[in-house]
Amino acid sequence: MKKVLVVDDSLSVGRQLEKIISESGDFTCVGHAKNGAEAIKMNHAEDPEIICMDMNMPGMDGLTALRTLAVMDKEVKVVMVTSLGGVDIQRAHNAQMSKDLKLGDMLVEMGLLTLVQMNDVIARQKNTHMYLGEALVQVGALTKDEIMKQLDAFKADQARYVSSGIELPITSANSKIWEMTADLTFKMITRVLGLQFRPGKCTLATVISPNFMLAAMDLSGDIEARYLISVSEEGQKSIARAILGEVSVDHEPAELLEDTVMEFANVVCGNVAAKASQMGIVFNIDPPVTVHPPADGLPIPDGHTALNFPIHIVDGDMMEMILLIRE
Repeated sequence: MKKVLVVDDSLSVGRQLEKIISESGDFTCVGHAKNGAEAIKMNHAEDPEIICMDMNMPGMDGLTALRTLAVMDKEVKVVMVTSLGGVDIQRAHNAQMSKDLKLGDMLVEMGLLTLVQMNDVIARQKNTHMYLGEALVQVGALTKDEIMKQLDAFKADQARYVSSGIELPITSANSKIWEMTADLTFKMITRVLGLQFRPGKCTLATVISPNFMLAAMDLSGDIEARYLISVSEEGQKSIARAILGEVSVDHEPAELLEDTVMEFANVVCGNVAAKASQMGIVFNIDPPVTVHPPADGLPIPDGHTALNFPIHIVDGDMMEMILLIRE
């Protein structure tokens, strides 16, 4: 079997790559280096035939290490690895934010509509382009009065969670960037984590509340901000299960569980940067870090505005996405 060296500063990404390599049957993983300098040392010690190298790492990055390896070892093959590409961004954009926002699904779960009736409604909609309410009446699922009653109840139930699009409580020259950041976060929760949720209304925060874990990434360039994801212990485990592809993470080390949350923030911010560049906004992203606010919370620094986006997970848990914007 061919020997492969994994090089990535993310423990969770390294774990994923090691799993893919070991399950292939044709390759064996001989080690995991966390930066370019370690990769050069381990290449000499382990003599791998292939190196899977992350491009962006603290210290010596992947491209610098690649240039060094090209001189030192002309036989080794290097595969450069980076974050999600344009196809995944587009797929995330097309992803539904939350199943709970579909009225039809809610009516089926409440027992007011059978799945057969719902499928009949969908077929009628496709054939006639009529509104959902009209189709429900025609198939005899509900009367017109019942439709209005359920729609009113549905709107009341959703009012505290969603508005028409993403509304910010401030006016900013970069409002479209902040809206896009929230939108991509929601879509990555669906696309990457596979979690069902309801996004809450954005509010101005006067303090960053403590939680089991906060992952942060600093953005600098045409915009200056800090992106934070705040999660409970169960939220951290949900992210870890999705990132690592494991049913249970109860016995995984704390460092690895923290890394999966930071990797999720990294994926989101990488996609935000790619999308922002299409809008003519360019900025650098620092590696993710963990933040530990004191028990009474972390005050918002002078000259900054904090936007808080509550994320209500359907099992009763809650995450928060916070944008700390330098004015």
